[in-house]
Amino acid sequence: MTVRRTREEDWADLRALRLAMLLDAPLAFGSTYARERDYPESLWRERAAGTTWVAHETGATGDVLPVGLVTLWHAPDQAPDESWLVGMWVAPHARGRGVADELVGALLEHARGAGLQRVLLEVAEANARAARAYSRLGFEPTGEGGASRTHPHICEITMAHRLSPPAM
Repeated sequence: MTVRRTREEDWADLRALRLAMLLDAPLAFGSTYARERDYPESLWRERAAGTTWVAHETGATGDVLPVGLVTLWHAPDQAPDESWLVGMWVAPHARGRGVADELVGALLEHARGAGLQRVLLEVAEANARAARAYSRLGFEPTGEGGASRTHPHICEITMAHRLSPPAM
């Protein structure tokens, strides 16, 4: 498995993964397949040039296949020394093999190198598997949370990872 930050030319893989995740977990990502399937290539290129990481595995036939992604996003009203982990997803056939650990590790390494002090995320309270994985990776509940902005019937908890400065 390899994990690397996307570049503009990775837009097609990013689009395929994003649409797959919206079909797989339609309530988890604050958008819908119907909304995003017709986004123009220019928007996908812009997203791919941002702070997203994609995991790839080599298939049985030697093809390199994208199997997961995660994005680091800074909200406009957010403190400059923190950002959000968003859009975390691993293809069902690749779950339980450390893909999420590698993706989150790459994101946190980048965040630390960028001087961030804290990375936040929201996870559905009912998604115990994801919450356990995030806890294992150093995220702790903040005590904040509430109804999802996009799906008010889903209760989310906020978790944070405090970052130490990069080693010299």
